[in-house]
Amino acid sequence: MADTIISNTPGPSSDSGAGWVVALILLLAMVVGAVVLYQKGYFNMNNEKKSTTNINVTLPTPSDATPAPAN
Repeated sequence: MADTIISNTPGPSSDSGAGWVVALILLLAMVVGAVVLYQKGYFNMNNEKKSTTNINVTLPTPSDATPAPAN
């Protein structure tokens, strides 16, 4: 019986450089997005709503009012 020798030549070496480029682009996009959100104030830990409402009311005093009695 004859021996069978199978010789597989390795294919072209595949470099994972493209995967690293994609990972680097995704990481850079996440960092830039986080900086933009931080600058817009989305990470503000203060949960209070800041109100800019200013109510100024002037009440007229009646001219014939009698003062309250002092104790």
